[in-house]
Amino acid sequence: MAQQNISTSDATLIPKKGDREIFSAWRFSFFGAIGLLLFLVLLRPDPFRRILLFLPDGVVKTFQVTVFSILLALVIGLVAGLGRVSRVTIINRIATVYVEIIRGIPLLVQIFYIYYALGRIVRIPDIASAVIAMSVCYGAYMAEIVRAGIQSIPAGQLEAALALGLSRRQAMRHIILPQTFRIILPPIGNEFIALLKDSSLVSILAVSDLLRRGRELATQTFQYFEIFTVVALVYLILTLFFSWLV
Repeated sequence: MAQQNISTSDATLIPKKGDREIFSAWRFSFFGAIGLLLFLVLLRPDPFRRILLFLPDGVVKTFQVTVFSILLALVIGLVAGLGRVSRVTIINRIATVYVEIIRGIPLLVQIFYIYYALGRIVRIPDIASAVIAMSVCYGAYMAEIVRAGIQSIPAGQLEAALALGLSRRQAMRHIILPQTFRIILPPIGNEFIALLKDSSLVSILAVSDLLRRGRELATQTFQYFEIFTVVALVYLILTLFFSWLV
């Protein structure tokens, strides 16, 4: 039985090797964004150069939040995904309830809840609240990716491993999961890009990410069009670059 692939439909374009049409579209978008940003800086150094020099701290913070969140989301997603395919009823139900509840609540609401609502019980730092909220939210989506990846492996492979004397846990660890990771890499890449864009929501917690830095400068200069044009271009460049990297 042939190994199945998980289809992905995220709006972000991830170029594939040998696919000239997709790569050309990605190249046009990526280098076009860089070219436009450089053109604006050269055409009007003030304010575009000043804006660009004001944003690097926000880019670093955005990258930190995204990386920490995706790593923690991968751990949560792996555990919950294994729970979703578990034969132990209570584990399966807990994992399923987690996935359904988290996916049914908007990320922005979860960020507010962890920072403000739980803040009445225990004080959580701004960046930690953002990472926890985004990890918990994306962990639910990762769980479904892991579940789908595991179920895409032909059942005969698990049966063959059991017939050779491996336990179900050993078969899952040595036979099923290594193949699963290869299959789920593209959708995980999509989730990373989506998380990178959603990281802009952490600006509501006073985390000095890219969007927050842009808003801070805008309140000082009132040059909203110029500032958010640069912010949008920087987000686009980051998104396309990491799409290619993935």
